[in-house]
Parts: sequence; C-alpha cells; structure tokens
Amino acid sequence: MENNRPYVMKKSVLFTLIFISGGLVAQDINTSNQPFYDIVNAVSADRIQKDIEKLVSFGTRHTLSDTVSQTRGIGAARRWIKSEFTQISKDCKGCLEVRYLRNTVKGDPKTRIPKDTEIVSVMAIQRGTKYPNRYVIMSGDIDSRVSDPLNSTSDSPGANDNATGMAGTIEAARVLSKYQFESSIIYVGLAGEEQGLYGGKYMAEVAKANNWEIIGVLNNDMIGNISGINGVIDNRSFRIFSEPTPVTETEEARKKRRFYGGEVDGISRQLARYVHKMTTTYMPEMNPMLIYRLDRFGRGGHHRPFNDAGFAGIRIMETNENYNRQHQDIREENGIKFGDVIEGVNFDYAAKLTAVNAISLAGLAWAPPAPKNVEIAGAVQPSTSLRWEKLADDNLAGYKIYWRDTTAPQWQHSKFVGNVSEYLLENVVIDNYLFGVVAVSNDGVESEVVFPSGVYKRE
Repeated sequence: MENNRPYVMKKSVLFTLIFISGGLVAQDINTSNQPFYDIVNAVSADRIQKDIEKLVSFGTRHTLSDTVSQTRGIGAARRWIKSEFTQISKDCKGCLEVRYLRNTVKGDPKTRIPKDTEIVSVMAIQRGTKYPNRYVIMSGDIDSRVSDPLNSTSDSPGANDNATGMAGTIEAARVLSKYQFESSIIYVGLAGEEQGLYGGKYMAEVAKANNWEIIGVLNNDMIGNISGINGVIDNRSFRIFSEPTPVTETEEARKKRRFYGGEVDGISRQLARYVHKMTTTYMPEMNPMLIYRLDRFGRGGHHRPFNDAGFAGIRIMETNENYNRQHQDIREENGIKFGDVIEGVNFDYAAKLTAVNAISLAGLAWAPPAPKNVEIAGAVQPSTSLRWEKLADDNLAGYKIYWRDTTAPQWQHSKFVGNVSEYLLENVVIDNYLFGVVAVSNDGVESEVVFPSGVYKRE
C-alpha cells in the first residue's frame, strides 16, 4: 500500500481582495488539507479508554514502586508502554525506533528521591524522511502518586493524572504512524514527574548532548477531566500554557526587547499559537485558551525542563480541574470522594485533546523548516520590511508574513510573499504592529511563526 506522504494532500484556496493602508492585497481565506481531518477522525476514544484502564490496572505507578512485578508498579507499566510502541512499530513495518531512556538519580533524604533510583522513560521515534534530526515531541507522564509523595505502595490509579496524557501519546503514535513526515516525531512517556520532573530533565540533557533540533514539545498532563471543582462542566475548552520568552535568552536580547517589543513572542508562545490555530482551523468545535503563564499558578509540568534548556515547550490540559482527584489517597470524607480514579475521566474529551496534539504534530512535521535569522526594518518610515535566510527545499512554496496589533493574542493579518528572502509591506507602519514570518509548503502547510530577532537598515 502506498504510504500517505504529504504529496497526497490537496489544497483548496479561495482568494479575496482587501484593502490594507490603500494597497490591494490577496488574502488566503480558505485552505483545506484533508489529511488533517482524517487524523482527527482516526483518533479513537475506545482505544484511549482501554489504555487508561490498562495503566490504572497496575495499581500504582509511583516512581519508587515495584519494578520487578509483571502486574503491579512502575516497572510493569513502562514495560507495557514499550510493548505498545513496539506493536505500533510492527504494524507500520518498523517505522518507530522504540527504546528506554535510563538514568539514575542519586538519593537525598531531603527530596522526593530518598534513595538512588533509576528513572526510566519510554521513547518511540518516527524518523523524518528529510530532516531526521528535527523533532517535534508529544509527551505524557508514566508515574502517579497519592497524598504523601513518598508513598510508593498504596493504590495510586493516576487515571487522569496522568494516564490520560500517556494514553493520548500512545494513540497519537497509532494514528500518525500511518503517515510519513519530513521531520521526526517523538512519542514519549516520561518518568519521575511527580518526584521532580526527572524524566524531562534527562531527556532535555540527551537532546542537548546530541544536538537535536527540537521544534517544540507538547506536554500533555491531565487531558480527561470535564467536571471542575468549581462546578463547571465543559467538554469543549482546554488550556495551552506557555512561557513568554526563553529563560536562556541573553541579556542583550532582553535589552533589545525594551525598545523593539516581543514580551509575549518567545518560541514557546509561538508554539502555543500554532496549536491554537491548528485547533480552530480543523477542530472548530473546540475552544483553545491561550494561557500566558509557564504553568498553573506556582505549579509545574514536564515541559519546564525543556524550557530550561532553551527549547520551545507548552502544556496542554483540561480547563476545569478537580483537585479532589489529584494527588489524593482514595477515600470518602463527609460525602466527598477523593482519589484519581477512572470514573473521573471523560474518554471522548481525552480523544479530542489527543487529536489536537496529533494535527499539531503532523503540521509541524510536514511543514518546511521555519525561516532562520529573521530581521526587521522600518523605523521612522511609512513601510515595514522583513528579511530572513532563504531555505533550499523542494517542498517550499515560499514564505508568509504575519502581523497583529500589539495587544492582540493571536496573529490577525497575513500575506504570502513568495519564495523570497526579503519583503516590503508597503504602508504598514512598524510602530503599530508586531510581525513574524513562516515557511509554507507546496501543500500550504505552515511552520511555526518566527518573531524577528534582529533589526537591519533597509538600503
């Protein structure tokens, strides 16, 4: 059977002419790529339910729990996850490279790792056909916990936190393994999250040591609850958390931002906007919420270690949390049930958020590499120009410039400018907008937006 390469994608485009500052501009208003809709429809709530049930069946997945038993503890759980990835690879004739990521964390009685502990994550790489060292990553967490973070023996189902994210990651691998992509996709179950984000820290170290070019990390942590402790029931909205600018940026970059802007335009924020755009385009029934914060107030997740290493990373999760089901011993008090049990998971909702991930992964992996070294010019001038390094790629149709009001959360205006390395937006004043550039494939698939990192003087 012929594989589903991006070349089978058909683009249907309607154009309208609009006036911008006195100029007539062709505006792309309707782009349809059928494979994205096919991906959404292929995600199965039934398969996700079965995977969550299996993960819950291990009793506890605490980082310090049993690693020898075949039926209980984190050892049995990670071996099962690896077997699922291996089966998916077998079904796609070896398209996944499945392996463990192992490292030992030295014990410290003052931490949540009181004794030397091996942290074992499970990773499956779907290697890109053209850019094998460029990666977009979807992660879920393997481990679970109860009220006492050091209690490794009590039942800790971790149904929503985070069997949902893990099951979603496995399901995304099932769906996307039917396709081929130019860039690589990694599906990973990260371990040690509840004890201190250890799995993510080690994977980020591995990525840095091996010079991986990471496009972005989509961390999924609790994607199955629709009934909030606030009394709200909502199966349509979800949150996308992202930090504003990289913590690794230079002091010079921080100083430039004072004069040129970009306080909310770091690489993670652009990744969040990308997921938002893919969702509203291909899953209009869903309502993504851009949350301008690294994570929930004062809390953290497994995208943070990647952010700390300078990579783009975001957290995708439910809108309304039920804290009675998070990090709780299973019990009932005063008529209130506590514990992260499977009855608190909505499988259809988890499937929807899995589909959000899958189309975002596919878009980023199908798109040409984003433009590099984007610069901008136009101070004290009536028009704005941008330039960038032009890529030699037979799948590159050209580049598109985006711009928006300085107070707008999402890109509002765009113009496809062709396969060029510089373009002048006539009568668009640089002072009034923020700008970015994307690469566009022959099928209309776009990279993430790149915000200008420098200023140049137009000749």
